[in-house]
Amino acid sequence: MFLGIDHGTTAMRFATGSGVLRIPRREARSFQLADLEPVGPVTSIEGCAICYSMGDGINAITPIERVCNRGVISQEGAGEHTGGGTRVYDVMATSGIPTVVVPGLHRGSPTDPRFKAYSHQTSPEKLGIAYLAVLEHGPDVVVSDISSNTVSLLVRDGHVVGAFDACIFAPGSRHGALDVDAIRRIDRGDETANQAFLHAGVEFTLPEGERHRAIAMFAAMECASLLLLEPEARVVLAGSLAPLVADEVSTLLNRPVAVHDEWAAARGLSLMARDIFSGADQVLGIPVDR
Repeated sequence: MFLGIDHGTTAMRFATGSGVLRIPRREARSFQLADLEPVGPVTSIEGCAICYSMGDGINAITPIERVCNRGVISQEGAGEHTGGGTRVYDVMATSGIPTVVVPGLHRGSPTDPRFKAYSHQTSPEKLGIAYLAVLEHGPDVVVSDISSNTVSLLVRDGHVVGAFDACIFAPGSRHGALDVDAIRRIDRGDETANQAFLHAGVEFTLPEGERHRAIAMFAAMECASLLLLEPEARVVLAGSLAPLVADEVSTLLNRPVAVHDEWAAARGLSLMARDIFSGADQVLGIPVDR
């Protein structure tokens, strides 16, 4: 069996063909291989695809033993460091299980150069979602992952074209882009830019009754902008908020949307591992470095 590991905002998610497992990131600081037994015998794992943080230190899917600094440029940046993801990564690195590290999308990635106006496009777990979406819905998809933050990306002809990172456009429940008020707070020294990002989501900016409607609107706007580049693409939503906003997104886009749950990234990564260890030399246009 093959294992996919999603380094999510609030939890580590694990998936095989046999089952799924969720461990909150703080609890994952004590992770051990034996914790994987609920998704199948550890001795049966033939290969694993893992992602870590922003994944901006590598450009290709790379064997874990050849990755420096866990595949990131720096631990600093837009996000919260708890140590759970680090622990899981390090356990897999010394496990003896064949493991590849999936990169995020950034200026070194083979995406449309226009998206490289921004240094970073998406963290690597979104590629897991996109891979599952392509396998289930075809080679042309717009994927929007909607939960603590919102990230959307476009795949055309089975190759990723580009993406909008969480700090660029649509808010999620907890994180979002920095607006004028946030910039002023940062300039005054009231908080760091990362602190501002961590509470720029609608839970902090809007009354409760408006939150889901706002997330749906902005997610639909991200999808609509990506559809400019591939109008016939299928729209696929994922993440914990996807079922709650899907009807509104569908109405705004005037087209049906498919909905995946919070396990889409881990499941997609497990399928990615299956195909990589079966000989695939690229996934979604991202090269496999052997």
